[in-house]
Amino acid sequence: MADTQAADTSVADPRAQARAERRAARLARQIERFATGHGGAEGQLAYIGKAGTRIVLVGEDGGWGDLVAPTFGIARRAVELSGTTLHESFDGDLAAKVRTGRYEWRRMAGIQIGGPANT
Repeated sequence: MADTQAADTSVADPRAQARAERRAARLARQIERFATGHGGAEGQLAYIGKAGTRIVLVGEDGGWGDLVAPTFGIARRAVELSGTTLHESFDGDLAAKVRTGRYEWRRMAGIQIGGPANT
């Protein structure tokens, strides 16, 4: 996709296209900051319904995080602008790079194994 192409081509309004491109550029800067702080990054897009699309990022150091874009087109454009490698799925190779800490393990165990209700 060329740098001048709009982030979400399904939007006919030029002003809406410009807003989508600006949103993609902002997300791309956040992705770039994450990648810089973690020695590089790879990503995967996950559609989450009306809320939009989640951009899941995994750093080379095992750090991970996510961002939410309002549409799949904006998410894909942001990843393209950032130059991040995009995976089709969160497969075993990508998942194996994720390093979790005490917080995640305590949080997951608390929800799943007799912990307090997740309300």
